[in-house]
Amino acid sequence: MSELLTADRIEEIAALGSESPDPAALVAELVGAVDEGRVADPDETGYALLVAADILEQAGDLADALTLATRAVAEQPDDNAYARAVRGGLLLRLGRSDEGLAELTALRPLLETDPEATYVVDELAESGHAELALEWLTGALDAILERTRTQQHASEDAQDEAAAMIYGLARQRHDLREELGLPHDEHDNLADRLRDAASHALDALDDGPATLLFWPKPEFDALLVRWPALTESYPSTWDEHRAQTERALVDASGIGGGVGLGIVTGSVKGLSALVGADPIDEDTLDEYADSLDGAGVTAWPPGRNDTCWCGSGAKYKKCCLPRSRS
Repeated sequence: MSELLTADRIEEIAALGSESPDPAALVAELVGAVDEGRVADPDETGYALLVAADILEQAGDLADALTLATRAVAEQPDDNAYARAVRGGLLLRLGRSDEGLAELTALRPLLETDPEATYVVDELAESGHAELALEWLTGALDAILERTRTQQHASEDAQDEAAAMIYGLARQRHDLREELGLPHDEHDNLADRLRDAASHALDALDDGPATLLFWPKPEFDALLVRWPALTESYPSTWDEHRAQTERALVDASGIGGGVGLGIVTGSVKGLSALVGADPIDEDTLDEYADSLDGAGVTAWPPGRNDTCWCGSGAKYKKCCLPRSRS
């Protein structure tokens, strides 16, 4: 029997994408593993199909990409909004405008309830519907701002979620208007103020929960070999460590979109210099994370089209962002 398709291998393929000397072989590897039931984590099946669809689209094969995106929708019936958005965008780019707009319009309400749902307007903008994308962003932003004004006694969790959506929508709207050469308006000024707040918060970091310690894959593997007791503090795989870090950042984003949050990258060599041969615990890891702030903090989240913070090489919107919801 052929080898299982691991989450790490899916990420490796996503990073290679159309830059690979043989993209068709990567698609065959992904789809073959799905067809033969060789995906190591069944929850990754839909993601594997979406990675294959993206490679096909980059190669210009939109029809086959649509077929795989449709399969991805079926593979994750309980959480398929992202896959449906990808399918809607592909339909638009194939000239099937009525079907594509119907798919994305059905997802439009998520813009007012899910801080990560701006992938819906990503697909609109990437399909030549930038003006409609702006209309949806503005409508959702106005609705949430009005909701925050009229619901003064909402719970702290509800306020945090609303703030996350305001920041994400305002920032994406600002960037899209800038791409279209439109002048600043009131909402753009709001996005600028929130971005400044994020920058100032990171500049002021000394200690505390605003940064999370993250281990790149080689360092994570070496960490658990060097200190086996840390298996009680960390998951058994780097992929889950990465997913946990993303989810923790999402949960901690108090002003939405990750304002004031960042990541510091650990190394076994650096930790060894701090503790020597002594055993370590979570308090020691916290002390080590604090010591790294001066070496530089990676602001979170990256732009949706920027390289993912985890080091996979794939775009954030196709790497840790969608997978953080699983």
